[in-house]
Amino acid sequence: MKRYLSLLGFIAIAIGLDAQSVKPSYSFMEYQKTFTRISDAIDHKEDTLIQQFNQKKLPWPAKYIYIRSFKYDSQLEVWVKYSKSDAFRLFKTYKVCALSGSLGPKRMAGDYQVPEGFYYINEFNPKSLYHLSLGLNYPNESDKLLADAYQPGGDIYIHGSCVTTGCIPITNQQIEELYILAAHAKEAGQDFIPVHIFPVRFDNAKSMDYMTRFLKDFPEYQSLTDHMQEAYNLFEKNRQVPIVMVNKKGDYLVQQNNSHTGKEIVEKNPDRTLSIESLEPKRRNLSDDEISKIVDVLPEYSGGPKEFQNYLNQLNKEMVSFLPKDVNHLNVLVEYVIDKDGTVANAKVLRGGVEPVTKKIEEGFLKMPTWKPALRNTQNVAVKMKQTLILIK
Repeated sequence: MKRYLSLLGFIAIAIGLDAQSVKPSYSFMEYQKTFTRISDAIDHKEDTLIQQFNQKKLPWPAKYIYIRSFKYDSQLEVWVKYSKSDAFRLFKTYKVCALSGSLGPKRMAGDYQVPEGFYYINEFNPKSLYHLSLGLNYPNESDKLLADAYQPGGDIYIHGSCVTTGCIPITNQQIEELYILAAHAKEAGQDFIPVHIFPVRFDNAKSMDYMTRFLKDFPEYQSLTDHMQEAYNLFEKNRQVPIVMVNKKGDYLVQQNNSHTGKEIVEKNPDRTLSIESLEPKRRNLSDDEISKIVDVLPEYSGGPKEFQNYLNQLNKEMVSFLPKDVNHLNVLVEYVIDKDGTVANAKVLRGGVEPVTKKIEEGFLKMPTWKPALRNTQNVAVKMKQTLILIK
């Protein structure tokens, strides 16, 4: 433990932080439990959740969850599974207890619309004004193309308190359950928990009749509802979350989640694909203004310091083969950023690099698994890191 805390202090100094002000790194659940609302919710709810899982013969805790909501039907479903290859199973359906707007997607700030489309949880807020809340990544890549360019809106959450101006509210008791389930999944490594918001239940005749009447007045939404229905049907078929991409027009492209990789799908649709969601998150270059200089909790490699060292050891072995013939030993200093979504960005060799080692090391850092991001005032933030690699033939 002392060695680990010393390492944190070294990293803090390396990235320009005050080592005295950096707290020791917690696991995600440990950090959540430092908030009274979360610790109380766990005390009151977790035993009941475990009993409910046992009654349905579901392993506890779920390592993967999938959330889908139906606007017109005012329902929010929670699907769970334990391993990646398992089929999702329905755990519970909650009543969405308030609704604003109408059918159709959100297209601008202040329109009171609940978004429709494919999203994921990007924020856990244990100090929400609405008891507890889980943030969604609205606007997503489709929304950025189709919504108002200057004021698309934002701050979309699943939360408690049963009030809304465009979010998805459930009761305080229910958000406590959902928050605990989502926190356990994130702790287990599910960094992107999918949340699909559908206009209606596509297996409900009454709901479909209402949507048909709505589309007669707003035919421009037909394409979106078609893609949403396609995704719904694919999930109903195999109980796996479909792969979703966005084309250059902002339309969704839905594919069954099977043995195909994202690369294969892109190659088959080169003129349609702009970005991929529900796959490896997009790596981006960050400006200095986007990188936090102060953090409360440092980022944590998936699996902890030991697994991080294992990754570096493996990278060292791979890089040795790229050393020039006349170079037997190389000390390389690498700077990189852990983005607020946990991906590695801005990898750059600062000192000691020679080609082709420099390029290969930078590529190796960008291929790292997703980290648990740094926290500042309970919010995910990007932070700059440095790491030395010693390559010896």
